[in-house]
Amino acid sequence: MSRWTDLTGNASGADYAARFAALARSGKDMHGEARFCAALVPVGARVLDAGCGTGRVMIRLAELGYDCVGVDLDASMLAVARKQAPGLPWFQLDLADFEPARLGIAAGFDLVVAAGNIFPLLAPGTETTVVKHLSAALSPGGLLVAGFGLDEAHLPVPPSLTLSEYDDCCAASGLTLVDHFATWDADPYDGGGYVVSVHRR
Repeated sequence: MSRWTDLTGNASGADYAARFAALARSGKDMHGEARFCAALVPVGARVLDAGCGTGRVMIRLAELGYDCVGVDLDASMLAVARKQAPGLPWFQLDLADFEPARLGIAAGFDLVVAAGNIFPLLAPGTETTVVKHLSAALSPGGLLVAGFGLDEAHLPVPPSLTLSEYDDCCAASGLTLVDHFATWDADPYDGGGYVVSVHRR
């Protein structure tokens, strides 16, 4: 069972969406992740939002002209996403089982984004498997972008994955490190408790 399921019971979609809606009303920028991704690949590129949740990142990328697919384990989160953007492709699947052919979609994504602490919230021991599946879904030269917390201040669960362990998972899947950043605004990584990692296939 994933740490996310342990934490939420897969029933937190509406609450999650309401929290971000309140942040947006307060004037907080809600599109840092989408802006970061858009700077990496051209408009029209194929993007997989792995652990898409309520669709906040993917919907913005679709608005910017990207060809997007969203996958998430949590039906309550996907219900919000489908309500907000019924015309976009949303799929319910554990990322540990993700293979494009299982969903009837093509591989060959230009970018896979895993925002929102996806990797620390996976089922324990599945991190390498998930990276392998996401890597396999990329086109040659495609990018895997993942942002997640590394300490208790940046996570809703106890830390379970170090940055070096994540990089090792990527290397084992044939991915090459492009860079680490401290934020979705591309600030240089300084060894802090949150990291945005970019790896290339």
